[in-house]
Amino acid sequence: MNTGTEHTHSHLSVFLLGAILNILAVVDLPSLMDYSIKAIAGGLIWLIFSQIHEALKIRMKNKDAQKNKTDKNND
Repeated sequence: MNTGTEHTHSHLSVFLLGAILNILAVVDLPSLMDYSIKAIAGGLIWLIFSQIHEALKIRMKNKDAQKNKTDKNND
């Protein structure tokens, strides 16, 4: 029965559509894509170095454990 509410939803939809289109008009897509590519590449480089660090840490831990085990056997 309340038709004012439907009218408000219509205005809200038009406002949101206008706001989204305004943001899309202002955003420079080539520079945004360039930044995204650089951010993804930087994240991948960080991830690779992090995984290498973890692998080396585990390898050194195992090497130290084996060295301590052989030293105990020699005593």
